[in-house]
Order: sequence, then structure tokens, then C-alpha cells
Amino acid sequence: MRLTPFAKLFIVLVVVGVVGVVVYHYGFLEKLAPHTQPSASSVPPAANLPGDTAGSSASPAPGGSASGVPDIPAIPKEAPGCADRPEVRIFGYAWNAQAGVLHAIGGKQATRDSLMCKHGVNLKFERKDSNDDLAALLVTFAESVKKGEKNPSGGAHFVMLMGDGSPTFFAGLNDRLSKLGPDYIAQVVAVTGYSRGEDKFMGPQQWKQNPQTARGGLVSGVLRDGDWNIAMKWLADNNIPNNPDEKTYDPDALNWVNANDYVEAAQKYVSNYCETLKHKSTGVPIKTCVNGVVTWTPGDVTVAEGRGGLVPIVSTREYRNQMPCVVIGIKRWMQDNRKTVESMIAAMLEGGDAVKSSDEALRKASAVASIDYGEKEPGYWYKFFHVVQMDDKQGIPVELGGSSVSNLADDLQTFGLARGSQNLFAATYTVFGNIQHHEYPSLVPSFPKWDEVTDLSFLKSVAQAAGGKTGSPDLAAFKREDTLKQLVSRRSWKITFETGSARFTPEASAVLDDLTSQLEIAGGTLVEIHGHTDNVGTVDGNQHLSEARAFAVRSYLEEKSPTNFPEGRIKIFAHGMSQPVAPNTSAANRARNRRVEIVLGT
Repeated sequence: MRLTPFAKLFIVLVVVGVVGVVVYHYGFLEKLAPHTQPSASSVPPAANLPGDTAGSSASPAPGGSASGVPDIPAIPKEAPGCADRPEVRIFGYAWNAQAGVLHAIGGKQATRDSLMCKHGVNLKFERKDSNDDLAALLVTFAESVKKGEKNPSGGAHFVMLMGDGSPTFFAGLNDRLSKLGPDYIAQVVAVTGYSRGEDKFMGPQQWKQNPQTARGGLVSGVLRDGDWNIAMKWLADNNIPNNPDEKTYDPDALNWVNANDYVEAAQKYVSNYCETLKHKSTGVPIKTCVNGVVTWTPGDVTVAEGRGGLVPIVSTREYRNQMPCVVIGIKRWMQDNRKTVESMIAAMLEGGDAVKSSDEALRKASAVASIDYGEKEPGYWYKFFHVVQMDDKQGIPVELGGSSVSNLADDLQTFGLARGSQNLFAATYTVFGNIQHHEYPSLVPSFPKWDEVTDLSFLKSVAQAAGGKTGSPDLAAFKREDTLKQLVSRRSWKITFETGSARFTPEASAVLDDLTSQLEIAGGTLVEIHGHTDNVGTVDGNQHLSEARAFAVRSYLEEKSPTNFPEGRIKIFAHGMSQPVAPNTSAANRARNRRVEIVLGT
């Protein structure tokens, strides 16, 4: 008997319905993050990081446009160049911040004339775009070392990933590894480069013009990932709540759709993906569609070319110290193979110096990237190593791409080992670890302290062997005449002063340290310090007092971290009693009016 068209349709609908119930009931739609207990929407804790400036290392592409990508010669296939040395494997994402490493390797495995072979390291790179997979590889390796294998053939000797996402990574990983013994935990030993523009929070133009209009938005991204962190810092700096529960909708907060990876995050916007979510307060179902994305290159290019209509709200061009590419290995093996680790780091940072100083080296690294990453032409990786301005599918100009690589001088700056520098990694790690804990306390109940997951002894030995030949660090540069034209954030800080004075109270110390870290992270921004007072006293007296207090904050920052607050970055504005945020009719209101506002912009 043949089924009628109506009967066929009925059967299809029944099957789809059953599948849908099973998928929902068993949670197969859960993505990267397991379901956690719904939390109330709240403003994320401030993300205070070490920073530099608008003169970011994410420089425009040659010619300042997307055109003019030079021909890049293919990398010939050849056998490993130093196969007589033990194989060392390093796994990482497809990321231009690793260009110095790829240049140093010369192919998928260290080639004959490579920097790696020159330093006696038979390093092999393999791509892996999942933190869970990277963690599993380290566990496999550590377990083999524990069994007595001197150089295990399975797992990963090293992995590379985003430093601002490493607190969550270490929280789960080292808890497991510590069961093998305290010498088997994973630790950071170097940084190969930074994202300097390519990782970004993208949304409608009105979100950039007025951050408060982002309330009620629905953003696609990988939760607790580095790009998600960008949005968290931006929300905190603009006092906008975040809704950490993907199953509800809060019209007063930024809402999220989880994605498996940065590519899917972009594709959800391009395909106009929508979900029906329960209103956080009323429980009424509301259909809402993705109108923002957190992603990195090539995800941002997919958004621009596939649909368009979104602009970078903020990126690692402004938050230039947020996202280092960290190198992580197993403590016991690294201690037992100190010479190999130091030689690998030296070769990596020499590769970074070559890419920084030579277009030919960058082209070579881009050619290696196309082989090692298994996608895109060499010209693609070359082109988007720089920040490139293009018109999207709707004709809107957008900035795409942007990375940097590190030499030895940069790593000394990153870890606070250079004169006048602060430990930028420690600030990044701590700030974003606190955010991840605050937003998902059941998933990230705690995370190790930064000094537990860092071993700087290898880098110090490399620096000592270099004898002062470290290369030039990539520091943000500002001009005295620079003025803020594009707002990034505005936030009040409760910095307390002695009565009628510009001297800080003892209680101000913790707030000032937090402020320093936040501004260090946002190293690609200009900083405006706005001083305000209540109405107690004279107009002229309060005007002078607000100015003196603003100058006191600037002096603190510049003395604490000179390389991150160079001349020209900080501007002072004194308003006295002229801009109260509340009527001066009570002690509580007057306390609100005695404030320092920090405005960030480009």
C-alpha cells in the first residue's frame, strides 16, 4: 500500500518530534559548557589588566588595505631536519600569534635549516582547536612520564592556548594531574605572541555608539573562552549585567548562545540563528535572534563576508595585553629536560624576532601556517596577520585580523622581568580567572594562583644566555596631542582620599592595584581620568581638589608601571562639584559624588 502525501508528512512530523524530545531531555544540545545551575544576571567583576596603547602592534597591512598581498612561495616538503634528536610535539590552535614558532620550525616538523634544528630541538607542530583535547593530550603525556617513559611517544610535550582562558583550563587539568604527584602539574613557560585585533566582540553599530543599547542582545560565542572574556571586560567597564544562563532571556543584560567553536559562533549570526528562551523574570517564551558574535579570525571574516552588519565593539587591539599565546608543559618532564625546553624557547623567540623585523620571514611563516593549519592559502594568513580594513557585505567598513609575535624582550615585559614592567600575565590570569569564577561558580569553584602555574626559570636562563641581546619590545606608543575620539567604556572607581586632601587612604590600595591591572590589560586605549567632588567647600577649592586627586591617580599608575603608562596615554580632567551623579542632600549621596571616573577610548 502506498502512503498518501499527508500520511508521509504526518510520519515525518512524529519522528522529528520524538527526536526533538530526546535531544532536549538528554541535553544533546549542550555545547562546550555543561549545564550549570541558572544564575542571576549581574555585572561581571572588573577585568583589570596590564596595558599599552593605541599604537598597537597590530599594524595595518602593507599599503593599509586588503590588497597587495605578495606572492608567497610554497614550502617544499622535506624529511625532518634533525631526526637524530628526540621528537618533541607541540599542539595549538590555528592562530597567527604562533607565526614566530612556525617560522622557527619551518614546516610541520623542524626542517634542516630551521631555528629549531639550529638549537637542537626536533619540534613537531600539530593543530588542535579544542581546550578539552589539549588537556587530554597533556594528561596522556604526564601519565606516561609517571610510568617511567623518558620521552613518551603519545600525548603532547607542550600545548599553546589563550592565556586569559587558562585559569579554567588549569582548574580542571591540574586538579587531575596533581593526583599523579605535585611534580606532574602543567605550567606556563613562555609566550609566543598576542592577539592584537583579531579576537573581538562584534555587534550592531549602536552598541559601539552607546554601550547601554547592548542590553537585551543575544551573542553567539564559546563560553568562558578568550573571546567571551573580551565581552565580559567590556560589560564590567560599562556596568552592564551579563546573563550566564543560556536557557533564559534577560532584557536588561547581555544574553548568550553557546557555540562549539569560533567558526560556529560566526555561522550562527550569518545564518540568522534564533532561539525561543524563557524570560528571566516572567517565564514567558520569547523568540530572539543572534545579533552579536565573539570570535577570532577567520570567524570575523566569515561574519563580514557572509552577512555583514556588525562592527567590532571592542577587540584585542584595545585590550592589547589580554590574550597572550602561552606555552604550557608538564613540570616533571621540563625539569628533567631543561636544556631542551630552554633551547625550544630560545628558538621560538628568535623566530618571533625574525617575523617582527622581516616581511620575508612573515611570508615564510604564513606559508608554513597554510600547511600546518590545513586550511586557507598562505596569502590569507599573511594578509590577516595585520589589522585590515574592509567593507563587509553591507558596505560597512570593519577592521579584521591582527596579531603579533613575541621576541625575548617581549616575554621579559610580559612576565615583569624587564625594568619598569609589571607581570602582565599574572594580571590577565587573575582578572579573568575571577570573572570565570564569578559567572560560573559551580563550574569554576576555584583556580590555581598564577605563580603555581608559571615557571619563569627557563625564560630567565634564556635571557642570561642571550647576554642582553633580547631584541626590541613591542610597547604601546602615545602622543601628547592624542585625544579620545571613540569611547570604549566609562566607569566610576571608589578611590578614597583623606578628607580635603589628594593623599590616598590605606583602603585605596586594593582599588588602585585593581585599576592598574584593568588598565594594563586595556593597553591599546587612551585613558581619561575625571576627578569629581561633592559640594562641601568652595567652588574654586573643589575644582583644585578634583584636579589634584586626578593627578594623584595618574602619578600612581605611571610610577607603578612605567612601560604600560607612557607619556601621552593618560589625560586629566577636573570637574569639581559641577557634575554630581546624585543630589548633595545626604552623606550617602555626597559620597557617590566624590569619585574618580575612568574613561577608555581610542
